[in-house]
Amino acid sequence: MWMVYPLSQRYFKVYLQSRWMSIKRYLTSCFYNIDIARAKRLSQEGAWILIGQIAAVLGSLALVRVLTEHLQPVEYGELALSLTISALVGQVVMGGIGGGIARFYSVAIEKQDLKSYFNASKSLVGYAILVVLLLAVLLVIALILTGQSQWLGLAVAVMIFGIISNLNAVLSGIQNAARQRSIVALHSGLNVWLKIGLIVIVIPWLGASSFTVVIAHGIAALVVTASQLYFLRCLLLSQRQTLPVKQSNQVDENWIKQIWIFAWPFSIWGAFTWVQQVSDRWALGAFATVQQVGQYAVLFQLGYTPISLVTALATSFLGPILYQRSGAATDNGRNISVHRLAWRITGTCLVLTGLAFLISLLFHSWLFKVLVAPSFRDSSYFLPWIVLSGGLFASGQMIALKLMSEINIRAMTAAKIVTAIFGTFCNFIAAWFFGLSGIIGSLLLFSLLYFAWMTWLGQKPPELKGH
Repeated sequence: MWMVYPLSQRYFKVYLQSRWMSIKRYLTSCFYNIDIARAKRLSQEGAWILIGQIAAVLGSLALVRVLTEHLQPVEYGELALSLTISALVGQVVMGGIGGGIARFYSVAIEKQDLKSYFNASKSLVGYAILVVLLLAVLLVIALILTGQSQWLGLAVAVMIFGIISNLNAVLSGIQNAARQRSIVALHSGLNVWLKIGLIVIVIPWLGASSFTVVIAHGIAALVVTASQLYFLRCLLLSQRQTLPVKQSNQVDENWIKQIWIFAWPFSIWGAFTWVQQVSDRWALGAFATVQQVGQYAVLFQLGYTPISLVTALATSFLGPILYQRSGAATDNGRNISVHRLAWRITGTCLVLTGLAFLISLLFHSWLFKVLVAPSFRDSSYFLPWIVLSGGLFASGQMIALKLMSEINIRAMTAAKIVTAIFGTFCNFIAAWFFGLSGIIGSLLLFSLLYFAWMTWLGQKPPELKGH
């Protein structure tokens, strides 16, 4: 028996040496396989996106503090309800077109046909703005006929803000697709901090109200959009100098067709997702109080919006990379590479969600004490569940990004529509019976269902789906 110990010790030492040599060989192979220039470029892009999103997250938190200091819960609730009209513009009309324009930028680069691509993009955006203006006219007529003329000014301001802010989103999508990360970061931070500065300036003149805040939002969006147009012009000039593009003055109907085929499912399910996303506020307003709407809006901005911004960070960084990897999504090898990368991202998103949930569970009272005015702090204990809901939905969106890179939009249509209908139904039932706490539970249930369905859609590699 006395010989067993030194013998086992020797074998253990040999085993550790062999393991270390294996790890060393693996690290060495990884080092030699690294494209230094590519790694440097990606790290620079990631740094710019991180800077922009940190500025946006900090700005969104500061915006909550500024708004809650100037607005009472009832006024905050009115603001949250009015901004649902702006969300309609993005979800139903302009959001899908903007996504399609961003998706096909890399394809236009590969086909060396940027001029026709931009002509088609301008035409589609013009049609979308006309549709929004028509909706604005119908909204004004509806308010007049129903005797709600006191809301006319706010409604018109929100619709104008919706057009400008969503045009800004389209331009930002093009810049991001072109991997102009510093430009995207600049405007991402500028947008939210400009809102804060304008709110502080405008409120002493026009008074503290939801209308004043929308006016400040609209001016900020207009300034940022003007800057976006300037930098887009610079991008076009640089592309003309570096790329051999087709010299055609005609709009290529094929580009309009391709972008529209990609975009129209967004508009179809966008109507349903918009109803689901605004039904929580309207259900609380109908079955509870506008004050609870204001409390819920603050919870949403502190718990859900930062998760959304972090998701936007990942999407902004990875979207163009996935789109370039998949190209026109006709090569199985490229699609499988995108599939694997997307699932690694989703796993990371779930881990971060768990960490954020634990942090908010432990420190929700302190966070509300720092970030929110006293009249809004009673509902801080709901914050962890809002964070969990946002993280689950964000993880589902990462899988949706994979499907978009494969140009597999139709696969998501049923999931988007059915989960939206389910979420809307749950919101009204929950608000009717349980008020604010019911809405929190409904949001969590919706996010779980959405994540589960997207997981099922994205579980198989694309070549098994017939791509």
